[in-house]
Amino acid sequence: MDGDVRVLVVDDDPDIAQFVRTVLSKAGMHAVACFDPLEALALAARDSFDAVVTDIEMPGMNGLEFLGRLRELQTDLPVAVMTAHASVDYAVEALRRNADEFMVKPVRRDDVVATVRRLVELGIARRATARHQTVLAIGAHPDDVELGIGGTLAAHRSAGDQVVILTLSRGARGGEAGDRMGESMAAAELIGARLFMEDLEDTRISEADPTVSIIERVVAQVQPTIVYTHSAHDRHQDHRAVHRAATVATRNVPTFACYQSPSATVDYRPTRFVSIDGFTDTKLALLACFGSQAGIRNYMQDDFVLATSRYWSRYGGGQHCEPLEVIREASAVVGAQSDAPAIPVQSSNLTERSGV
Repeated sequence: MDGDVRVLVVDDDPDIAQFVRTVLSKAGMHAVACFDPLEALALAARDSFDAVVTDIEMPGMNGLEFLGRLRELQTDLPVAVMTAHASVDYAVEALRRNADEFMVKPVRRDDVVATVRRLVELGIARRATARHQTVLAIGAHPDDVELGIGGTLAAHRSAGDQVVILTLSRGARGGEAGDRMGESMAAAELIGARLFMEDLEDTRISEADPTVSIIERVVAQVQPTIVYTHSAHDRHQDHRAVHRAATVATRNVPTFACYQSPSATVDYRPTRFVSIDGFTDTKLALLACFGSQAGIRNYMQDDFVLATSRYWSRYGGGQHCEPLEVIREASAVVGAQSDAPAIPVQSSNLTERSGV
């Protein structure tokens, strides 16, 4: 088991960080030493680790602050904290911040290895019993995901689920790419979602590589249990391409469903209706992050958004719903209504090339 274990070691003292890394490496584990807590947070956001060992006393951000930020990224990642102060106050505060182990410096080789092995076993047990979902929402352009399922994602976060957003282009045809990237980051931060922002060419996204490879890479990193993406029934060529690429790249994910976009055709046939009562304000706040689009996209206006979700509630429950075409389902969709009537629609074969 040790050969597959990845451990992040965080200490501003390079000698201690390298000592712990060397001890774990000799035990057959893959350990990464980091001397800056901010850099460590960036690593934790990008890569997958089985355990973290961190110092408490660090300049700029102490270990307890680091632990709090780390928990926002990965709630269940096992963590051990190290300190030179063997005081009850430090131990209590570390445990209050959800540290799993507490080690007093100078740490001994055997204790380091034994502690990390306990952390790894704890992580395995947590994953085996976890009830929370990991949700991956894939969109071709900035604001696609937030407009289609912003309320659903807010409901997932409220339920304790991890939410990851993958935006495949920066929407340069619909605005300044840098502005739209900043807007996407603000929206993700608003609900505590993890954001992957790619830079494929707007209006020319391929349904093959590199799109498939990008999605596969993110799937491998975050291990989603639920994927939301565009429908195949859409006039926008990028939306259709992303749907097809995601169908291939997420083929092993248990639940796969498609949200509605403003360019969806009448062939869009939802089979689940997610109640977003209590989350409409959050959805509107998410869309407000995309200020560059507010004056040029009528469907981004509050009354339009609320009217759309109000309409779909006639097939679901409550006052406001977001519709989903469920392609396959093995995980519960938050708030989903499964007994809604079928919606009679007429067939349409409309397709067109369009910008964001």
